[in-house]
Amino acid sequence: MTDVLAEHVHALNACNQRGGRMLSLIDLLDAGTVDLPLAAYLAAAMRHGASLLVGARPGGAGKTAVMVALLNFLPDETMIRAVGSRAVLDMAEHDPTPGATCYLAHEIGAGFYYAYLWGDEARDFFALASRGHTIATNLHADTLEETRDQLCLENGVAPEHLAAVNLKVYLRVDRSDRWALRRRISHVYESDGRTDRLLWRWDRRGAFERQAVESCLVSPEDEDVYRKFLTSLRRRDVRTIEDVRRALLEV
Repeated sequence: MTDVLAEHVHALNACNQRGGRMLSLIDLLDAGTVDLPLAAYLAAAMRHGASLLVGARPGGAGKTAVMVALLNFLPDETMIRAVGSRAVLDMAEHDPTPGATCYLAHEIGAGFYYAYLWGDEARDFFALASRGHTIATNLHADTLEETRDQLCLENGVAPEHLAAVNLKVYLRVDRSDRWALRRRISHVYESDGRTDRLLWRWDRRGAFERQAVESCLVSPEDEDVYRKFLTSLRRRDVRTIEDVRRALLEV
């Protein structure tokens, strides 16, 4: 394994709080958390260096799993750096190369957990996105409205800084039978840096439904590339985050 690949995988595995291996986008496809068109869109957007927020109110909904699976598609040259201290934010404010680093908060939440941000640190973290830096995190919110309340009202994040986060992905958890839980992406909002619009949603009839044809982040050709890429990985049963990343670097 190359040093770059090893560092990338290590940063993603450091998000693991529940044991076992971190899931890849192939795992999420097989679990029905996404379907192929949605997965291809998300992979393409992340390859363009999109900033990412994943939301779901309940614990155990799969926020971290989805965040990690998507961060695995960051551009080849992008390094992941967890915001584990105030010093990382201070250095990031003077980072002259936006996009070269993805600044990662394990969660927006109060508490003394590693890379959890709240208050002043959360405000400064989201300000990075407005200056062109890539950021990624998750939080306990089911909707875009709850996200705005928690971040902008409770933490004082500027609305324009939240709008600078290109992808906002929300999950829902359904109990498909007495024992099994099914986790699905319910809504995906895309932002051009100013306005969020709903691009995908889970239809109660049982399908992932695209709400707008055109994306401001990726082209139809980009999506087709990653649809074929993901199909190839599934056919070859390539599924760990390490093996998916290695295959991605070889494309």
